[in-house]
Amino acid sequence: MKKIKKIKIKVNGKVNIINKGIKLSNLIKRLKIPIKKVAIELNQEIIEKKNIDRVVLKKNDQIEIVHFIGGG
Repeated sequence: MKKIKKIKIKVNGKVNIINKGIKLSNLIKRLKIPIKKVAIELNQEIIEKKNIDRVVLKKNDQIEIVHFIGGG
């Protein structure tokens, strides 16, 4: 049986252990984050939503997810 490697990343300052090779889009789905209402930053760079399916997460990646809040 093949063992799946795990890596450590940070999401909004909290350590998460995930499977190696997971895509950013899969992480967003797993965390149940409404993609239309957030901005995503990976290692201090804004990720365009059209590209999140191409981004494979690596060890020690730091992700910040910011929710938009309406008001005025």
